[in-house]
Amino acid sequence: MPTYKFKYFNARGFGEVSRLLFALAGQEYTDERFTQETWPAEKPNVLLGQMPVLEVDGAAYGQSSAIARFLARRFNFYGSGDIQALEVDQVLGVVQDIINAMIKAFYEKDEARKAQFMTENKEEKLPLYLGMLEKLLVKNGSTGFFVGKSITLADVTVFDICDKIQAMVDFDKFPQVKKCRESVASNPKVKKWVDTRPVTEN
Repeated sequence: MPTYKFKYFNARGFGEVSRLLFALAGQEYTDERFTQETWPAEKPNVLLGQMPVLEVDGAAYGQSSAIARFLARRFNFYGSGDIQALEVDQVLGVVQDIINAMIKAFYEKDEARKAQFMTENKEEKLPLYLGMLEKLLVKNGSTGFFVGKSITLADVTVFDICDKIQAMVDFDKFPQVKKCRESVASNPKVKKWVDTRPVTEN
């Protein structure tokens, strides 16, 4: 059996999708967390100089999206066949658009521009992207999942981003996204992880 170590900050951030996949799969792994104080000493030893890092049987790999996709394929959360994988990937693309919009606002140093970006995100961009996700869920038959009738990486990724943007969104306006979020949250393995994971600010 392969051994896994997942290295990331003591935060959800770009690491939580992978942790959720480990939880869903019931796969044991080492969840190694770093703080702003311990990270500088570790950084020179990290493959790409950034986290997260996944070690599989001692070999290290980087990039959060690559790690999540690998785990989803390995644990059978990437759909069945090329078409379902494509359906997963199109959801990941929409979520990446959401992340890009949020990051642009987060890192803006000019307070006036930051406020403008945040307003645009709340009033325009988030409704636009969530509307796209809503359409994809309807297209799949309003099952509560993006692909077929069971959880895939697409659902886990949307669950995670919804957690991060919930203060800015009225999910009652996006009932299918809300249903998907609830479908993931009600999974016993996900629920156990969310109830017991370390409490972090983000």
